[in-house]
Amino acid sequence: MTSKRLRAGFQRGGIELRHLLRNPKEMSGHLSNVVVALLIAAYISDDVPGTETPMAHLVLAGFAAYLLFQIGLINLPQILVTEREEGALLRLRATPGGIPAYLVAKCLLVVAVAAGTLALLLAAAALLVDGPLPRGPGDWLTLLWVTALGLLAVVPLGAAIGAVLPNPREALALIMLPTMALLLTSGAVFPLTSLPVPVQQVASVFPLKWMAQGLRSALLPDSARAAEAAGSWELPMVALVLAAWAVLGFLLAVPLLRRAARRESGSRLSARHRKAARSGALSA
Repeated sequence: MTSKRLRAGFQRGGIELRHLLRNPKEMSGHLSNVVVALLIAAYISDDVPGTETPMAHLVLAGFAAYLLFQIGLINLPQILVTEREEGALLRLRATPGGIPAYLVAKCLLVVAVAAGTLALLLAAAALLVDGPLPRGPGDWLTLLWVTALGLLAVVPLGAAIGAVLPNPREALALIMLPTMALLLTSGAVFPLTSLPVPVQQVASVFPLKWMAQGLRSALLPDSARAAEAAGSWELPMVALVLAAWAVLGFLLAVPLLRRAARRESGSRLSARHRKAARSGALSA
């Protein structure tokens, strides 16, 4: 049964990925994030304090982490809420594999988009603004496992958030403010040591801080460790924290999606459509 669910999930994920690639509007949203990161990096000329590492390299490594974080914790919940409003969870009751296959498909879609966006950002940065790249096999390996574990940490959590958000119109507003706060306090756009210690301690609870730190270790020279709060990359702690968030996300995502599917009914779906039509979100 498990193999059937995985197979159904991969088939569904492949179909959704092909649909995404054929949708210029959807693709432009991901490309615009890469353009913003390149423009910011192009206008930064200082070095990281206490090192000879360009600040632009630190910002690019942080943006790489944020793009992965954003796809899992902003884009995915919005997709799930929108599909719930359109009746996708109601149809899952009669779909082979049900919720597990649905979650596998979404994970496949998000991982493919995240990996493609990250590769595009690093390649474009290296070509256009002299951006950083891993310097050897060990750094490439670190880049791969931090990316994989980082996605495992945020994708299930994003699915769990998407299962409980009220509707697409409110989802973005509810997610964006805390996400932007984490971007500013997790050392993704400037050295974490420049922030007050209590802020550093709060940021260390969440995965973005550790994703950014892990990617910096893969992309920046060892001399840049001087700008880290602990004076080192703390890769074992990076792995531990991200793994803990991955476990928590999986423990939350499946039961919350199942609960959301059980609560769906034709009458609820029709009521939401009528309400949306009255508010002007849908054509009556």
